[in-house]
Amino acid sequence: MDRDQCLALDAQDSLRAFKDEFVLPEGVIYLVGNSLGALPRRTAERMRRTVEEEWGEQLVGGWNHAGWYEQPLTIGDRLAPLIGAGPGQVVVGNTTSIAIFQAVAAALRLRPERRVIVSDAANFPTDHYMVQGLAGLLGGYEVRDLAEGRFDDAAVVLLSEVDYRTGARQDVPAVTAAAHAAGALIVWDLCHSVGAMEVDVSGADFAVGCTYKYLSAGPGAPAFLYVNPRHQATAENVLSGWHGHAAPFAFETDFRPADGMRRFVVSTPHVLSLAALDAALDIWERVPMTQVRAKSMALTALFVDLVGDRLELASPADPAARGSQISLRHPDGYPVMRALIDRGVHGDFRAPDTLRFGFAPLYLGYTDVYDAAATLLEVLDKELWRDEKYAVRLAVT
Repeated sequence: MDRDQCLALDAQDSLRAFKDEFVLPEGVIYLVGNSLGALPRRTAERMRRTVEEEWGEQLVGGWNHAGWYEQPLTIGDRLAPLIGAGPGQVVVGNTTSIAIFQAVAAALRLRPERRVIVSDAANFPTDHYMVQGLAGLLGGYEVRDLAEGRFDDAAVVLLSEVDYRTGARQDVPAVTAAAHAAGALIVWDLCHSVGAMEVDVSGADFAVGCTYKYLSAGPGAPAFLYVNPRHQATAENVLSGWHGHAAPFAFETDFRPADGMRRFVVSTPHVLSLAALDAALDIWERVPMTQVRAKSMALTALFVDLVGDRLELASPADPAARGSQISLRHPDGYPVMRALIDRGVHGDFRAPDTLRFGFAPLYLGYTDVYDAAATLLEVLDKELWRDEKYAVRLAVT
C-alpha cells in the first residue's frame, strides 16, 4: 500500500473526527497509547472547573454538592459498559496494584479450602509481584505459573487479556470456562485491552484495569475494579478502609462493610484525577467499540505489512489474536527506539529486545502508520541508531 492509498483510507475513516479531540504535538506520530494515552482537549477545562468552581467556591461542600463522595461509584458506572459490565458492578479509585490485591484476596477468601494461585509469569510484573507478596503475607500459599497448565486445585487464576510485551490476546470466555470447570475463580487484568477493543467480563469473577492507557485519563489516573454481582454480598475487601464502611460518618469502632460495590472503596477519592477520567469518558460514551476494534486490526496489519521481514515479529501474525499493539524484536532495540523517537515516531522499549508500538484508533490514521513504518525502515537502513547517545538508558524506557 502506498501513501496515497493511506490518505484515501483516512478520508473514509468513520472515526477520523475523534482525532481533533486530542492534543497531539506537531511532528509527532504517537504509538504509545498502550502506555499513556494522548491528552483529550476537554480535560484541561474539566479540571479547571473542578479546581476553580468546585474546590475554589464550594470548598469542603464539594463532597456533597459536586458529587465527589460518590465519584468512585458514579464514574465506575460510566466506565462499566467499556468492559461489558452493568451499573453497580465497577468501582474506580486507587491503582491497578491495589485493585489486584483486593480482587485476589477476596477470591482466596471465597475458596478457603484451596491454597494455589495461578499467575502467568508473563503477566505484567506488578500482577505477579502482588500475588507473590499476598501469598507471602498469608503464608501457606503456592503461586503456580500458568505454563504448568493446571487449574484443578487452584483457588484463583490471575491473567491478562492482552500480553503487555507481545500483544497476544487470551480467549477470555474459553479460559474463564476452563477455570470455573476446575472450581477456580478468575481475575482478569484488562489494562492493555480496555479502550482498544470490545471487552466482556460478564462471565468473570473479578477484573481490574487502568485508565491512563487507551482511555487517556492521564498519568497516574485511577484504576478500576469489577466484582461480579454473584459475589458482591460475600466477597470481602481486606483493605477495609473508612470509605468502604456501611456508615462512615457514624464513626463506628469496628468495620462493617457497605452493601454492593461501595464496600470495595478504600479511601478518599482522588478528585482531581477522577475529574480527568470523567472528561475522557465523555469521549468514550460516543465511541462505537466495534469500529475501534476493526480499525485497530487494520492499522496493526498495515504496520506489519509495511515493515515486512526487516524485524522479527513478536506479536501474533493474526490481527484477531492480538490487541492493539505490535511488538518487534531487535538485538539493539533500545537505541533503535531512541533514534526513532528523535525522528518523531514515539514507541517504547521492553527488555531485553522488544520495540512496542501501540495503536490508538481514535487519534491515529493510516497515513500516520505509513509514515511511522517509513521512518523505522530509514533508521534501520541508515543505521541511525548507532549514534552513541542512544546507548544511554533513560530511567523510563
